[in-house]
Amino acid sequence: MTKQPIGELRPSQIMFTYGIGAIADLPNLAAIVMGLEEWLPYGSSDISEERLLRAVQAHLGDQVKKLSSLPVVDEFNGKTANIGIPLAPFPSWLVCPRCDLLAPISSGLFKLDIPFKRPTEARYIHPNCSPKYPSKAIPVRFLVACDRGHLDDFPWHYFVHRGVSDCLGRLRLIEPSVSGSLTETMVKCDGCDATRILADALGVSGGQNMPGCRGRHPHLRSFDEGCDRQMKTLLLGASNSWFSISLSALSIPTDAAGLAKVVEQNWTVLAKAKSLEGLEAIVGAMQSVGQLQDLIGYELSMIWEAIAQKRAQGENEADNPRDLKTPEWEIFATTTTFTGPDPDWQLRPIPPPADFTDIFERVILAERLREVRGLIGFTRIQSPGDFTDSGEVPPEFRAPLSRQDPTWIPAMEVRGEGIFLHFQETTLQAWEQRDVIQKRHIHVKEAHKNWLNQRNPDLVDVIPCPDMRYLLLHSFAHALMRQFALECGYNAASLQERIYAQVATPERPAQGGVLIYTAAPDSEGTLGGLVSLGAERLNYHIHQALEALQICASDPLCADHSPVDDRVSLHWAACHACLFSPETACERGNKFLDRALLIPTLSHEDACLFTKINGFEAPPF
Repeated sequence: MTKQPIGELRPSQIMFTYGIGAIADLPNLAAIVMGLEEWLPYGSSDISEERLLRAVQAHLGDQVKKLSSLPVVDEFNGKTANIGIPLAPFPSWLVCPRCDLLAPISSGLFKLDIPFKRPTEARYIHPNCSPKYPSKAIPVRFLVACDRGHLDDFPWHYFVHRGVSDCLGRLRLIEPSVSGSLTETMVKCDGCDATRILADALGVSGGQNMPGCRGRHPHLRSFDEGCDRQMKTLLLGASNSWFSISLSALSIPTDAAGLAKVVEQNWTVLAKAKSLEGLEAIVGAMQSVGQLQDLIGYELSMIWEAIAQKRAQGENEADNPRDLKTPEWEIFATTTTFTGPDPDWQLRPIPPPADFTDIFERVILAERLREVRGLIGFTRIQSPGDFTDSGEVPPEFRAPLSRQDPTWIPAMEVRGEGIFLHFQETTLQAWEQRDVIQKRHIHVKEAHKNWLNQRNPDLVDVIPCPDMRYLLLHSFAHALMRQFALECGYNAASLQERIYAQVATPERPAQGGVLIYTAAPDSEGTLGGLVSLGAERLNYHIHQALEALQICASDPLCADHSPVDDRVSLHWAACHACLFSPETACERGNKFLDRALLIPTLSHEDACLFTKINGFEAPPF
């Protein structure tokens, strides 16, 4: 096992790109990030966010007791030993580029070579190829996986021998062409001269030529019994080999005051107290090192009573802890005055833009926001973005983070700023009741069903289709994010959307709003550029965002695009030239977008919500 040096990957990459179960590229190796059992408890700290913790418990079980930050090295003291993310080499099959030898690490044909004082350059070599100049072995670029989250080495022996075989001959991976074409790349057995091209492992024929899934979780060193899925061949580094499933919550204020507020702010530490004696030991130990100073002057009995009240409050709160957006929406939708001085939640309402008072009810400038994100699992092949919300991924598709039920999960906190735009409910309802919108929704559901049948028919009745309100708000958020990225000083990947789209039901009130906020985990997230745009020139930027959508560089192909016909996409009039955003900025992976719902296009003129966008003269700079 090796450890990736701290600093090579940012916390956001560990959470969303190279998290537990993902394959990371080291300089000379490919390695998989191991499960929670192999993480060492050094360099991490607890993160407090009760709403998110309750949501995590609803998904993973009540045994989850805390959210922990990713390990960080104490650079000032030079404490780097045993601090980091544990990795193990994977795939475990290597190939010698000089003699084409293909064998697993366990065969002993390859030797681990770690240069002196340069552990980051660890590599495997093939000493028998050339004793004087041994060749560096490289990981094979083929893996197999299934949509239940399992991952395994490519079954080379089974594949080349076309089934189970007793042949013990050594294998060769031969690539006669520099193009790497799979129709020319072949595997050969030296023992029986059997050969086979890699193209036979892909497509429709791949399902017939490959064995069933073994249910392997290499990041847990374990196997699941009874997986009935078919193996699918993936290339090393394929984007569909790992998708994170994460939950996020904004830190919204509570009505707590005085001692209750102090307890809430220090809840991560105080929640560990199970008795009055335990509380005394915790408070004494923490205050001796300069922490919990806010509790000085309060009697222990009072603190213990406040802890009991908070626990009781948590048990009696929302019936649906998985619904993280509704409490946020209620605060955004009812805020009428400036809120402060909470360092993690400062809202300032402003009037809606002058030219769009019939569209927006209010605008909220979020001068300070705190978001906490927790990793609860991951998927392979099946993207969580296909679901209405990442928290709705069925458990059978969610791969676990540990062999046993986890007692903690990795998390990170982000501080930034944002702009919330509250749409008028009467305007949204009138737009939804148009005949053209209702007919368009029928096509949306048809395209969604066809798309699921093309990818995974088992999910046709599992994944609900978003309503037209979501498509409208989602498209508007993307248009505004693209415009803000040009003006506010943040790059496009530093912005993120949070869509509050809910048609009124007996159980839940209607929601119609968009929060665009900074999602960078460093100081770039609080530069103030986003709030200044909303405070000074929001009217202008909305006009600019909408006018930029009228003509796309890819028109008329973009305006005419329909997923009902192509069955491989879930967007309408949208593309990289007009409406797409970076994948990390979008809730749904650039699906369910349609600029024809916002403005008239070359193909559709009667479905748009915004009509007053022509003849606008930009104000002088």
